[in-house]
Amino acid sequence: MVRPDGTLSHDLLPGEKGPQDACGVFGVWAPGEDVAKLAYYGLYALQHRGQESAGIAASNGERIAVYKDMGLVSQVFDETTLTTLTGHLAVGHCRYSTTGGSSWANAQPTLGATPHGTVALAHNGNLTNSAELFDQLVDKSGFPSSGEMAQGNTTDTALVTALLAEHPHGSLEEAAMHLLPQLVGSFCLAFMDEHTLYAARDPQGIRPLVLGRLDRGWVVASETAALDIVGASLVREIEPGEFVAIDENGLRTQRFAETRRAACVFEYVYLARPDTTINGRSVYESRVEMGRRLAREHVVEADLVMPTPESGTPAAIGYAEESGIPFGNGLVKNAYVGRTFIQPSDTIRQLGIRLKLNPLRSVVAGKRLIVIDDSIVRGNTQRALIRMLREAGAAEIHVRISSPPIKWPCFYGIDFASRAELIANGLGVEEIRASLGADSLGYISEEGMVAATRQERGELCTACFSGSYPTRLPDADKLGKDVVESRRRASGGPARPPRRPEHASAVSIDTHPSAAEGLAPGVHEDACISDADPGVHQGSTGCDPGPDADLEDVLLPEDREPARAATGPSAAGTRAPATDPAAETPKDA
Repeated sequence: MVRPDGTLSHDLLPGEKGPQDACGVFGVWAPGEDVAKLAYYGLYALQHRGQESAGIAASNGERIAVYKDMGLVSQVFDETTLTTLTGHLAVGHCRYSTTGGSSWANAQPTLGATPHGTVALAHNGNLTNSAELFDQLVDKSGFPSSGEMAQGNTTDTALVTALLAEHPHGSLEEAAMHLLPQLVGSFCLAFMDEHTLYAARDPQGIRPLVLGRLDRGWVVASETAALDIVGASLVREIEPGEFVAIDENGLRTQRFAETRRAACVFEYVYLARPDTTINGRSVYESRVEMGRRLAREHVVEADLVMPTPESGTPAAIGYAEESGIPFGNGLVKNAYVGRTFIQPSDTIRQLGIRLKLNPLRSVVAGKRLIVIDDSIVRGNTQRALIRMLREAGAAEIHVRISSPPIKWPCFYGIDFASRAELIANGLGVEEIRASLGADSLGYISEEGMVAATRQERGELCTACFSGSYPTRLPDADKLGKDVVESRRRASGGPARPPRRPEHASAVSIDTHPSAAEGLAPGVHEDACISDADPGVHQGSTGCDPGPDADLEDVLLPEDREPARAATGPSAAGTRAPATDPAAETPKDA
């Protein structure tokens, strides 16, 4: 598809929506350093967490400037744009959103004028009480007449920014300590005013957030890998329920809530980079150990253990080590298809998943294969891979999954699918196997997965596997990706057609009182307007795509057949009805 700026997007089938996940945040306070470039490289290390848009805000002590646009970090920024972002502190963000919500207006960091200056905010996670917070904002002062929400931003991030901007307190720090205990769900925040860098993590610590030290400053980031790339040393994790402030007086910390740790286990399974450490445990080692335990739990005779690139590789290594069966690569992934791929013709589209993955026939032909993947969501991708491997001559295909069956939706930033779309919802393992066309199928047990992380079972969120949620959940009509948008319409908020600027523009707010509510001279008002169609769904959540989302866009119709169609009459009626997943009351804490 051709974007409004004339470049090509990655979408092959724009109507196909893959599962979504969490974003990446980065913050740096370092006088004398090039903070914009530090933020750029930090976001580069976090690119796997968000690939739809990227942005950086920087302050020189008098003015905060924000530059953000659609695309990868390397596409959004160049030397020219980075040189405009001067100062001693910065925050950055990379985002993945739903197809409809992938708009310039929803890119981060968000910007807002406060009684004492400006706030720029980046958020990783998803709030579950956005409806309540929206009503609180409107009841207090009406729908915002200025700021990002007034200009088309429909994210929970913009909502938090607006609430901070409306505060009556003596400082942004006081406002944050008042607001943070009211937020429910998952949130890792990196935000700033003209002089101070702030960071906060929800009381459950669902998403990771770490603190690092530079020679002349401090860094906060979603993953330790981002510290490595900018040369920062790991100090510690930001604790769940902790609020950190960093300025010329040093680092100070406060607690806004008691810790009730429930870290997302899926970070260990898939989301985080393998070279990241979470709560003292290497993500790579966790995945290798999951593979070892999977081999012990599901033994099968075979000739080759092979991964689904790339996320299945560590678990496949562990499986091969434990089983003694040789490890090999049976699939080659085209790493360059993704971001600037030309819309294929109908003939080329029939190649389906081969546009991104191709089997090594000399490796798989005549072999009994064990194919390792990190998870199965809808089953579409695995069905396509199995069909392709059989066509390449595989004698047997045994699928092994290094996470348990995903049966419940996530409300904390991973948009797997509606519960009705999850293949494991209502289907047993044997029925899923038949649907995929595999010779056998085995999932790791929940106990085995948890043990591989070396975390206490009670300190992990396993809601997508167990249905037990660590926070209270509101009624179904107050959940969902369009909750802010629906509340905006109900409140009579402005409905002016969103437009995209002709080119990405840095958005600045002067900190002087006379200009506190306006854009900097020369910045067009439309620079804060979305290019999305008003009727298109815009999500309050979304970020890095979940498992196999990059392959969903090249699947063929036969790969998308409903699971029960392949399992025969015995499976009829086993799937959950296609209703809102929240309507089927999950367990919560």
